[in-house]
Amino acid sequence: MQSLQDEENALPPAEESHGASSLHHAEEVMDRAETALAPSAAEFEPGVPLARAPEPRVFNPWIIALVVTMGTFMEVLDTSIANVALPHIAGSLSASQDESTWVLTSYLVANAIILPISGWISSVLGRRNFYLGSVILFTIFSAACGIAPTLGALVVFRVLQGLSGGGLQPSVQAILADAFPGEKRGMAMAVYTVAILCAPVLGPTLGGWITDNYSWRWIFYINIPVGILCAFFTRMVLHDPPHLTKAREARKGKPIQIDGTGLALVSIGLAATEIVLDRGQELDWFGNSFILWSTIVAVVAVVGAIVWELHVKNPVVNLRLLKERNFLFCCVIVLGMYTALYATTFLLPQFMQELMGYDATTAGIAVSPAGLVTMLEVPLVGWLLSKGTDARRLIACGIITMTAGTYWLSLGNLNAAESNFIWPRVLQVMGLGMTTVPLSTIMFRFLPADQSSNAAGIYALVRNEGGSIGIALSSTFLQRMTQAHQTYLSADITSSSPGVMQQIKSAGAAIGGAAMDKTYDGMALLYHQVQQQALLLAYMDQYRLFAYILACLLPMVLLLKRPPKVVGKITLDAH
Repeated sequence: MQSLQDEENALPPAEESHGASSLHHAEEVMDRAETALAPSAAEFEPGVPLARAPEPRVFNPWIIALVVTMGTFMEVLDTSIANVALPHIAGSLSASQDESTWVLTSYLVANAIILPISGWISSVLGRRNFYLGSVILFTIFSAACGIAPTLGALVVFRVLQGLSGGGLQPSVQAILADAFPGEKRGMAMAVYTVAILCAPVLGPTLGGWITDNYSWRWIFYINIPVGILCAFFTRMVLHDPPHLTKAREARKGKPIQIDGTGLALVSIGLAATEIVLDRGQELDWFGNSFILWSTIVAVVAVVGAIVWELHVKNPVVNLRLLKERNFLFCCVIVLGMYTALYATTFLLPQFMQELMGYDATTAGIAVSPAGLVTMLEVPLVGWLLSKGTDARRLIACGIITMTAGTYWLSLGNLNAAESNFIWPRVLQVMGLGMTTVPLSTIMFRFLPADQSSNAAGIYALVRNEGGSIGIALSSTFLQRMTQAHQTYLSADITSSSPGVMQQIKSAGAAIGGAAMDKTYDGMALLYHQVQQQALLLAYMDQYRLFAYILACLLPMVLLLKRPPKVVGKITLDAH
């Protein structure tokens, strides 16, 4: 032991100092390494969450577009798929045909309530959470509609279905606007447009086929697998944009400000308006006390909501966005176009069944090619926008094309072939597709980025209200114009007219039987012909009316602001 100590003490001083300096050098290297790694290291204290969360996986925007469009297609399809099934629903649930129409009205009322406030709800819950919750609840209530034992239960479930699914449409537009860069946003809106255009067109055809071959309950059951897939993929691929995440973080710990007065006025006003539009014709409009009081409630609530929302600090529906010129006139144009679309969608199959002898499935198939053509056309429109085509020119061409197709329908007669209805309808829907994509693209151009959800909610509400107005106008004027034309046509049909008597004799001779019976049969046949011609003229009047409405929209294109002209890119920095 002593020898070892002697050897250590015998070490040269130079070697001892060399070892100490090496150790000091190693410590300096380690200190520099720790300093370099410090910025990338997460700060951690026991019981305190990490300050920096892991970055979410970023998926291809087209995957996001397909996933969210799937849910929107399902929801829009339900606005029209139940139309042809109402007689079956009424018979199955021991209800009258008049009572069964509440299956449609309740869904539209719920949609009208949720659409304008969906932007506010998504800002509170987060867009991803709101969309995912809407899909899940919509799927659950779709299943509930399918198993409903009574009409009352079905109407309640339809209200819940409409409330849960109504926010999907505006959410998708806001999601696509955030997910895609400016140069690809036109194509993204084209995918969305295919869904919202094809769903109402294919709804009656699909609903009729399902009802005829299976049961009316399956028009609700088919939403279940689609909803499950959509919810699964939504949870996987969808994330909130940075500006929404920052806004939610800034509100953490603060009480949620709810515009209760505005929410109540908007909900009551839109619900009453939808009831008036959907049930007015069946209940003789203001001749019915229920419709009269509903109209009074609607006017008071809507006017009150407009005044309140324009002056309150944090409105549930930001009507101040309508001060922006592009957004205002885009809403007016889409209101007129969807009024004409839904009106002709309501009139054309009815015309083919009442006057041409088509069954429901064949009439639905006859108008389906328009939806297939749109699926081919809309991506081309999106491509033109991505190449720098002026959106206003496409909008003008679309309005002209849709006007021409609608007026073409007014040239029909009782000897028309099936193609005489297919091609005007194709031209009409082509014009709508040519217009909807650029409208959806430029309407957000001059709005703040954080208002995209609110703007999309107002836009979707205007579109849906246009459909309700179109159906209400067409059903009302069809009956009233039929009565007017029948009065005009029968004014000169008297027993003293030789031509009339000759017509009665010729018609009776063709039927056969006793002489007295021939006269009565001839008069009945003549009256039936008068009714047919009066109904034909009334239908033609409706098509001309909506063609004129579309033509009045054309000057509004000149009031739209000129979008930036950049070849190869669509500049939509503020959406």
